[in-house]
Amino acid sequence: MSDPCILCCAITGSVPRKADNPAVPVTVSEQVESSHAAVEAGASIIHAHVRDDDESPSSDPEKFAALKEGLEKHCPGVIIQFSTGGRSGAGKERGGMLPLKPDMASLSVGSNNFPTRVYENPPDLIAWLASEMITHQVTPEIEAFDLSHILHAIAMHKAGKLFGRLYVQFVMGVKNAMPADRAVFDFYVETMKTRAPNAPWCAAGIGANQIVVNEWAIAAGGHTRAGLEDNIRLDRDRLAPSNAALIARAAELCEKYNRPVATPAQARHILGLSTGVV
Repeated sequence: MSDPCILCCAITGSVPRKADNPAVPVTVSEQVESSHAAVEAGASIIHAHVRDDDESPSSDPEKFAALKEGLEKHCPGVIIQFSTGGRSGAGKERGGMLPLKPDMASLSVGSNNFPTRVYENPPDLIAWLASEMITHQVTPEIEAFDLSHILHAIAMHKAGKLFGRLYVQFVMGVKNAMPADRAVFDFYVETMKTRAPNAPWCAAGIGANQIVVNEWAIAAGGHTRAGLEDNIRLDRDRLAPSNAALIARAAELCEKYNRPVATPAQARHILGLSTGVV
């Protein structure tokens, strides 16, 4: 197998704090610096959340704008993917950064349970976020926490309700949602192959499942995600020293399975994105 593998780095998220791991980048300058190192390690997508000064999650478009400017300057060509996730805000404020026209944005197309709450994605909000992405030409990365999310995303894409090329990410290992189960993973892959055969897909594992799901995805010909948002440790005894360390670990698996790590330009081609020249 020699198809390039896209490595997405989820740099910050909404949950981990510096008290959990001092390497979690919180300020915009920290995020840009961490992203630059991750790109050098092989990341071609930066999946980004923003935080307030007290480290609480935010949907502030001004913070996203500053982050986008910094990434474009210091990581030229990298695919910028903003989160519209529900931990960062409520209702339409979750899409307040979409007019900034990032290359991509995450989109959850169904609800599910998280460890201590319901992750609510009501149909009207899903439809609004998807329409905003069409308006601003932002390609969604579908974050699928359940089989129904994959099927709904495929149906939305076929109906012309999603901008750009369909790209689905399986999120596995969130407590109370879909576990990191190999049989389920294999079924997800087969579902994409039979129902959306031309669509690239990705997989992410949470916590200790990160490296496990990384390997499953790379071996199966898909793409994968790593980073401190999903996992703050290298193993039971060691904190991850950086986002770059987690991306480097995934890159080693690419070598194991004879998958070259995709450059940002290659990733843009695979995902049907513009060249990224600004």
